[in-house]
Amino acid sequence: MNRFTSIKKKLFSTSLLLSAILPAIAQESATSAAPGEKSNLLAILLTVSAIVLAFVIWGMGQVLINVGKLALEKHKNAGKLLSAIFIIGLSLTSQTIFAQTAETTSTVAADAPNYGGLTASAFYAFVSVLTIEVAAILFLAFSIRRVFQELLPEKAKAVAKSSRFSEWWSSFDKKFFTKAVAVEKEADILLDHDYDGIQELDNSLPPWWKYGFYATIFVAVFYLGYYHAFGVGKNPTQEYLAEMEKAKVEKEAYEANNKDKVDENNIPMADAAGIASAKEIYANKCWPCHGKAGEGGAGPNLTDDYWLHKGSLNDIYHSIKIGYPDKGMQSWSKEFTPVQMSYLASYIKTLHGTNPPGAKAPQGDLFAEQGAAPATSAPAPADSTALK
Repeated sequence: MNRFTSIKKKLFSTSLLLSAILPAIAQESATSAAPGEKSNLLAILLTVSAIVLAFVIWGMGQVLINVGKLALEKHKNAGKLLSAIFIIGLSLTSQTIFAQTAETTSTVAADAPNYGGLTASAFYAFVSVLTIEVAAILFLAFSIRRVFQELLPEKAKAVAKSSRFSEWWSSFDKKFFTKAVAVEKEADILLDHDYDGIQELDNSLPPWWKYGFYATIFVAVFYLGYYHAFGVGKNPTQEYLAEMEKAKVEKEAYEANNKDKVDENNIPMADAAGIASAKEIYANKCWPCHGKAGEGGAGPNLTDDYWLHKGSLNDIYHSIKIGYPDKGMQSWSKEFTPVQMSYLASYIKTLHGTNPPGAKAPQGDLFAEQGAAPATSAPAPADSTALK
């Protein structure tokens, strides 16, 4: 009786502890944020719930340890001893959930907001922790109840068994979970197999396992018809193609609304700021081949009317983008953005007709913009090695 009194006191003290901890933690969480800082109420609520459930698990674990000790004292045979040790081990393991829960919740609460101020991963991490804790509480409750039944007097057992809930649960458990055969009737399902004293019982498979297996057969038939026989669902290849098509549409919609988008077929002339920016790029990267004023050097003259690859704004942009490695002109698409290359093409167009001193002889074909007169008319040799 002293042991039972001790257990009741522990249950009562645990309840008082939880009732005191819940408002204290909630108040501390609400006031911990400095004035002006945003606090995530959902994260605070889930954290408090996880901590409270962890305390419940701890208290129930303590109760299970005590009743387990009583069971050890009452049942000294090996079978009962192993069962009690297994139950106590589970209860000890459950007490470590408190530290794990505190660590998990403190980590996920700091993620970027999405689900009520939490990211999806943080929200589902909270839900997983709370689900595990509730499952642990239910398991501990049934374990404590089972050990108590072992310790209760026969009269109390009879009263417990006579309750409607106990009768319903016992029937439900035997029918759907274990389909257990009473110990007194195990002789009826005992097989002739004997392995070093270990005898085999012809128990039925658990109904939940069989029903689960039947469900997988139904799902397999449905899956076969849905994805293969009738072609209603998309296979992985079709899903991939659909996703790619969707991404293409979304990309086109994004680019249509992107003010910085550069269309290679319609390069606009840059403004003064863009040309100034391109002038710096030219001074750093282009002048070794084309001269500081565009007069040419290893590369062709950029100021006359002769071009190797045409001289429109779009053509110049294209030459800068893809390059001509066989003629010594590299591609600049990996070093410059499309906007920067469009600025550079505009700057090169501004060099037309400047006639710098020491200009290189014309190369390529004569090019004239529509509606514009050429700046020079000197013939050009066909040989060349550069941008134009």
